[in-house]
Amino acid sequence: MPADSELPRTDAAGLPPLALSRPHEALGKARDLLATGPPPLEASFARQAVGIVLREFGDIEAAVRELETARRLARRSGSAEREADVRATLGVALAFAGRTTAARNTLNAAVRQSTGHLRGRILLRRGGVLATLGHHRDALADLNSAVTALRAAGDPIWEARARTERATCDLALGGLSRAATDLSRAEELFNATGQELESADAIVHRGVLALRIGDLPAALHCFDQAAERFGKLGLPDPTLSVQRCAALLAAGLPRDALDEAHTALDQLERSHGQATKKAELELAAAGCALAAGQSDAALRHATRAADLFYHQRRRWWRAHARLVKLRAQVAATPPTADPRRSAASTERHHAADAEPRRGARTNPQRVAGTELQRAAGADPHRTADHGPAGADTHRATDHRPAVTDPRRGGGGDGVELLREAARCARELAALSSPDVPLAHLIAGRLALALGRTAVARTHLAAAARGRRHGPALSRAVAWLAEALRAEAEHDPARLMRACRRGLDVLDQHRATLGSSELRAQASAHGAELAALGQRHALRLDRPRLLLAWSERWRATALAVPSVRPPDDERLQADLAAIRAVTDRLAQARAQGLPTAHLAAEQLRLERAARSRALHAPGQDADATTGCDVPALLAELGADRLLELVDVDGRLHVLVCGSGTVRRFPAGDTEEAARHIDLARFGLSRLAHGRSTLSPAALLAQVEKSGRALQEALLGDAAHHLGDGEVVIVPPGRLHAVPWALLPALRERTVSVAPSAGTWLRARRAGSPSGGRVVLVRGPGLRSDGAEIRHIAPEYPGRVVLGDGTATVAGILRAMDGARLAHVAAHGTFRADSPLFSALRVDDGPLTVYDLERLRRAPRQVVLSSCDSGLTAPTGADELLGLASSLIQLGTTGIVASVVLVNDNAAVPLMVELHRRLSRGACLPAALCEARRAAATDPVATATGWSFVALGAC
Repeated sequence: MPADSELPRTDAAGLPPLALSRPHEALGKARDLLATGPPPLEASFARQAVGIVLREFGDIEAAVRELETARRLARRSGSAEREADVRATLGVALAFAGRTTAARNTLNAAVRQSTGHLRGRILLRRGGVLATLGHHRDALADLNSAVTALRAAGDPIWEARARTERATCDLALGGLSRAATDLSRAEELFNATGQELESADAIVHRGVLALRIGDLPAALHCFDQAAERFGKLGLPDPTLSVQRCAALLAAGLPRDALDEAHTALDQLERSHGQATKKAELELAAAGCALAAGQSDAALRHATRAADLFYHQRRRWWRAHARLVKLRAQVAATPPTADPRRSAASTERHHAADAEPRRGARTNPQRVAGTELQRAAGADPHRTADHGPAGADTHRATDHRPAVTDPRRGGGGDGVELLREAARCARELAALSSPDVPLAHLIAGRLALALGRTAVARTHLAAAARGRRHGPALSRAVAWLAEALRAEAEHDPARLMRACRRGLDVLDQHRATLGSSELRAQASAHGAELAALGQRHALRLDRPRLLLAWSERWRATALAVPSVRPPDDERLQADLAAIRAVTDRLAQARAQGLPTAHLAAEQLRLERAARSRALHAPGQDADATTGCDVPALLAELGADRLLELVDVDGRLHVLVCGSGTVRRFPAGDTEEAARHIDLARFGLSRLAHGRSTLSPAALLAQVEKSGRALQEALLGDAAHHLGDGEVVIVPPGRLHAVPWALLPALRERTVSVAPSAGTWLRARRAGSPSGGRVVLVRGPGLRSDGAEIRHIAPEYPGRVVLGDGTATVAGILRAMDGARLAHVAAHGTFRADSPLFSALRVDDGPLTVYDLERLRRAPRQVVLSSCDSGLTAPTGADELLGLASSLIQLGTTGIVASVVLVNDNAAVPLMVELHRRLSRGACLPAALCEARRAAATDPVATATGWSFVALGAC
């Protein structure tokens, strides 16, 4: 944020500095002074202060009017220094309004009119505007001179401002160490001088630095701290929103990022805010929409951003808006090769258009800023207030790029998109942008789709140059480009090596994250690398290789040791408040009272708790994932493990056991998902009597859906299950399957695991022996938790909680390190926020965030509650929910439901289950036997089918 004002010489002279430290107070004092009819000199200070406050509040045109009046008053006062100072402030406001030519002319005049200390201040403001326009090298020259002059003058506030702006430029140009030094010193100076607003700005810049060096939890923490500071000051900050969007995209949370961008745009629109910031937010929103899979919205945002940048004559920014627009067009209409031309003739005809410019090599140091989510459709821009690297000045010969209509299809459009991608790569290289590799990656993909392999290889080679340098996400992008190039050159060894190296880099990145949500979401960055490996293994028809590559990037978040959240008092307070407001909300709904205010408060508290949980840092640990296939086969013996693999929308079943791995084709993934929904719907209707059909007729329909589901999920693999136990490892999006409904599995001992690797680790942990048994009865059950009374005698010395003692704190104390925990309580699965999936206990919801506080998870858990086994597929092939959180914490076996079950019908099933558990049966076998024993009628049968065993014995 540029700074303003001259050294104080009168009481009025203190108003402009006050405008940036306590803006509301400054505005009131300035208006009080103007009401007295002061002389021109004092009036110019007051008008300048009003202009600064209006500028920072976002009313730019009103700010310009105030500052133009202040300049006229300064001239009337006869003080050349006063006029130069106001000119500089006016120049900043004109830049914010998008009137960039007038802004530069005004600032140049102010520099010419000033000398000494004042000149240093004006150079700072001109440098800040040049940086905003993307001219970072020119800006750095001004800012170096400003820092020297202001330090020599003993002016700590302005020195801090100059250091902050210089750090922004250094970040853009890759000077991370110098930027860190400047930001640290600037924050010290701001805090020492009581600059509240600029102290908040310093925290934003610290977050940007953390994001650049790859410390995502620290970046999110800084941005949340800054938002809290800005909130107390009553000031929205568009720059903070742009940076939070970048951080959320790096975290794999594009919908959160898009919400942030839309909220900031709405605020800016209501306040008639800065045109420059509106353009930057439009660009951020375009990247967020693209990452969220909303290509049409991305195209609209990118087009608006490009138009705004064009009118503001901001060439660097416009080039990046063109890149996002191109990506949106490609996403909306993927190009295809023209079948009427051979690949060779097409290459010869168009190679000159698509070839990257000779000599435009990518500097690996600059590639460091590129993040992998951009290649998957995320925000291409990540700097502080400005775009990276010395942009050229705007030339009159620049023209707006031709817009390819994304609604048109076919190879011809692909050719135009390829030409545009090559132009983007050349322009970004001329601007020294860190997004050059991304432009080359897009051009390479387009060329591959059009059959132009020579052109594709050239672009992909340019994109791959940064694979050994820079942050993890940047290197992973480059390894992806290298893998695509190897595939185009039919070099399988290099292809697989590139995929492995890229995933190894992402393993290291994931280990830096403490939040289970961030770990799961981060896997999305490696989805394409893993898919390339899977496709190659499938082409070779090597089932063991396909198994290894499927395991390499499946449920990776569960493979990293869990990080116990710190005892964050504010997080615990937020969770306690959530429980209280949830209880009040339930009571209000029951009494028919208004609930909107309570629902809003619940949402606010959930956002605060989630935000704090994302700040958790990772820990040093072996982050490598995957599965030892020979060890898996040895552990299985004659049993069977069925790993379902989704390759390009088709399911393949890998049947592992008896020392071999065999592959069987199955159905379409989307068709299987539809069958799962129908089967779960039928079971729910049967459990709760929501049908005009008789229970027997409805059961027959459900059984029919089970046969269709088996064909879609297993195909011929259903006939090769052997005689032993069966372990199912489905893709993340197919985890909500009632597997006992499938005819081939109905009488079998079946367990389900997120990955073969997690099953193997759980199996090697062995069966639990010794330790306490905890039985929990939650409120509001139709059965009144009757199962607990019947189960308790099976376990001498058990701990029973209920009737007021089943509180979150009490349950966590009892469950910590327990051998077995059984929770009979209503469960809620939150697809919108899986870590707020919860069990209802006496003092409110027991959420995943609460469970993550356990030091030692119970070895086995039975959840006889509705939807307790549901998980949300996320990232590449990850799961979030109650069950998956317990697995990551170390629970080796879980019984839970994937359907809304009937409380009363669940009681006999649970009693039979524990009867067999207490006699030594493992969880999957106990569930299978209990299902048979309790199937006394259609509802009881459907209830048994609704439960699954997760993990291992």
